[in-house]
Amino acid sequence: MSWCKLPVSLTELCLDTTLRCGQSFRWKKSEDNIWSCALHGRILSLRQDAAHLHYRALFPEALKAPLTPPSSAPPSADGTAVEIDDTEELVQHYLNLEPNLTELYEEWSSADRNFKKKAPKFTGVRILRQDAWEALVGFICSSNNNIIRISQMMEKLCVHYGPLIGHIDARSYYDMPSPARLTGSKVEGHLRELGFGYRAKYLHQTAIMITQQDAGWLDSLRNPESPVLGHAKSCAGNMLPGGREGYREAHEQLLALQGVGPKVADCVCLMGLGWGEAVPVDTHGEHDVLRRYDPFVLTRDSVWQIAQRDYNFGKGKHRSLTKLTYDAIGDHFRTLWGKEAGWAHSVLFTADLRAFSERLSSKTEVKEEIKEENGVGVVSKTVAKIEIKEEDGIGFSSMTIAMAELPPSMSVKRELDEESSLDKSENYTAHRKRKKQKGSVARPKR
Repeated sequence: MSWCKLPVSLTELCLDTTLRCGQSFRWKKSEDNIWSCALHGRILSLRQDAAHLHYRALFPEALKAPLTPPSSAPPSADGTAVEIDDTEELVQHYLNLEPNLTELYEEWSSADRNFKKKAPKFTGVRILRQDAWEALVGFICSSNNNIIRISQMMEKLCVHYGPLIGHIDARSYYDMPSPARLTGSKVEGHLRELGFGYRAKYLHQTAIMITQQDAGWLDSLRNPESPVLGHAKSCAGNMLPGGREGYREAHEQLLALQGVGPKVADCVCLMGLGWGEAVPVDTHGEHDVLRRYDPFVLTRDSVWQIAQRDYNFGKGKHRSLTKLTYDAIGDHFRTLWGKEAGWAHSVLFTADLRAFSERLSSKTEVKEEIKEENGVGVVSKTVAKIEIKEEDGIGFSSMTIAMAELPPSMSVKRELDEESSLDKSENYTAHRKRKKQKGSVARPKR
């Protein structure tokens, strides 16, 4: 298929920001600034100039590849080939191009001067209409992780369990595997060998749980105003301070899945199920340290930091990030920005990623120390250089400081520490649930 184009300005869509800000983890960028991904049975490629979005679809031979993803929007039962090229419709749908983003930015800016101050530097950020299963897998992998590593995990998952769609030059493109492909008895162990750590257990168990549900269960949680490709919209109900009823129901059901806490559930609701009012806020404080050294650490911890720094949270009853505070932050943003609060907050989250604020800069610091050797002053210089580079279309920081890259032994130790901590948390949660079921028991006298 030759290149086609749609009239889309950079203020309405910025691919380089939207595809890199931690929503989707399977897009690859070539040296000639083309983004490509296996999507809905084809390799979809995108590029952009100041006035147009250009797109191209490369279909596998005989168009026999399954639709993405089999779990949420399965192909026809008889496996018939795609007869109509719906690539333009797919592009419009996936990139969520229908809303007028300029008008939304103006609306959010009029309601919030902090957004008005920061948004002009980050125009064109759109919330993608991803498949729910892909979003769920990606955000389970996001636990204590960064964008580069999540992208590597998603690539390994597709290569080992997903269908091969085709090649562009020497690069292979694999689609997402279905949940059924991750239910085998050896999957968890294999994923651990591939470097998934404790997330292997969550992915395996969640895949089993989804396959045990009725077909289409995950998509039944979608916002009816943001349906799957090819389906008509319907009303999602009235907006309430805590979000629409459908959003709250979807969030609650997602919490029953393995590896899904409030933040992951909100990420899936926002970026996989179309509930624009979902506001993900991380609860992992250790990311504060990681963010200093990795500009692509994927943590919604910055939302908690934004709430403290710019919206007066972190005081009184909201001093720490409890469930009460988590809900209060979401309610506050929903009051400010309405049913697209999650979209607006994602612009601020993107602005808070150091990778985007420094992606065009290189900084070198020289520290001079004067020491004495045999009574003579000697100047010792220590150089710390930070550069923002790109590899496979993903920005990363290359640092010469000591803590920039952990040796393999420390990386393994951190993985084990994370798993041990989560296991203790799971055991504690299970203990609390059992205690609650038995009722309060009086403590014996000592």
